[in-house]
Amino acid sequence: MAYVLAGGRGSRLMELTDNRAKPAVYFGGMSRIIDFALSNALNSGIRRIGVATQYKAHSLIRHMQRAWNFMRPERNESFDILPASQRIDEFHWYEGTADAVFQNIDIIASHAPQYIVILAGDHIYKMDYELMLQQHVQEGADVTVGCIEVPRMQATAFGVMHVDENGQITSFLEKPKDPPAMPGKPDVALASMGIYVFTTEFLFEQLRRDADDPESRRDFGGDIIPYIVKHGKAVAHLFSSSAIRAGAQIEEYWRDVGTLDAYWEANIDLTDVVPKLNMYDREWPIWTDQIIAAPAKFVHDEEGRRGMAVSSLISQDCIVSGASAWRSLLFTGVKMGSFSDVQEGVILPYCNIGRGARLKRVIVDSGVRIPEGLVVGEDPVADAQRFRRTDSGICLITKSMIDRLD
Repeated sequence: MAYVLAGGRGSRLMELTDNRAKPAVYFGGMSRIIDFALSNALNSGIRRIGVATQYKAHSLIRHMQRAWNFMRPERNESFDILPASQRIDEFHWYEGTADAVFQNIDIIASHAPQYIVILAGDHIYKMDYELMLQQHVQEGADVTVGCIEVPRMQATAFGVMHVDENGQITSFLEKPKDPPAMPGKPDVALASMGIYVFTTEFLFEQLRRDADDPESRRDFGGDIIPYIVKHGKAVAHLFSSSAIRAGAQIEEYWRDVGTLDAYWEANIDLTDVVPKLNMYDREWPIWTDQIIAAPAKFVHDEEGRRGMAVSSLISQDCIVSGASAWRSLLFTGVKMGSFSDVQEGVILPYCNIGRGARLKRVIVDSGVRIPEGLVVGEDPVADAQRFRRTDSGICLITKSMIDRLD
């Protein structure tokens, strides 16, 4: 069984998560972030899936109901959406990642899985969990932790582990200020991906023990994993050994799109001629909600008023009317008016770009109507006064920000 933790807000995405959980944020033209963990599980042969939700979960739950309703009990498949619902008592929601599993032990047990894969629902990557499961069984581990090599000082936001020559984890530090380096690689740290494999009964034992500890924060990275490292056998699984690559010579791709800069960059990465993340791979597809809509349309062919897109991803139901998109993503239902121009833009579903507007290095939230003639990305001072602007110059534009312009 795969159990996806999808309850977090993702506050570093600022206003982009004011009305939706981070796993529900749109990505890549047609998908949501959570579709990557769910698709990896399905493509890995896992047919029992549970998803724990908490923060502003309506759009996330609605998406899963529409996109993931094809699992059938008669085929020994199941898809459980598990909102925080005070199942233990009347006072507690999910208090941490471990508690989000503990409160649903009875539901997990009803499916009787021998092994359980715990997943974070807010990362962008392709991975075959079957290979990680095989390693877990072969090595007789109590827990197997998915991990990735990262530059050492970027590891301060992750759980970081020491491993011995056999790959066994000897220490696990949650978000250390001075991350320890890998043996023989002084500038690289081994960071947790938030992916864990357990034998189900062993996990239940650890969750019950942790629930009885008044000092625990009910967290996998902060409590459960460090305890097993000290008292059991915890093994590291390198992402490089099970990543689904875009090509034999292309490095593996994993992104925590937890900031506006990282989110914008990961989307724009897809416009590369040969992107490191292959969204066109029919052998390892990213499943999502298949909206019934018309094809994208480009109209007008006059000098200065030509419907065109260069190095861009244009989704269904888009109309580019005498406008141009350069190295951009137009999600479902975006309409661009004549003489408008978008450069390096991530334009979320059902936005309307007014005539003559010029947008550069932007993220436009879903449903926003950009006024005619609006210019963003050319005057840093004006951008910062009107919109959410990052230090690197990426501007987030939301409905409320546009409303304030009036």
